[in-house]
Amino acid sequence: MAHHKSSLKRIRQSESRQAENKYYAKTTRNAVKKLRTTTEKEAAAEQYPKVTAMLDKLAKKKVIHKNKASNLKSKLAVYVHSLA
Repeated sequence: MAHHKSSLKRIRQSESRQAENKYYAKTTRNAVKKLRTTTEKEAAAEQYPKVTAMLDKLAKKKVIHKNKASNLKSKLAVYVHSLA
């Protein structure tokens, strides 16, 4: 275990950030699943901008890679536009 004050602070900060990142990542995954199971075009079109914003935020904070966010947004856009 580290004994320097800066190391202890860094450990505390990384633990709190890890918990926050895990929460937002799980929330985003649930939102993506909810959007993929939606069968109504109006509801999906309403949810899509919110989900893309969540994905962009995760990519900006480097919780997920920016290409993964782009791929997910692209697949979701195709799904939303394919709904009748």
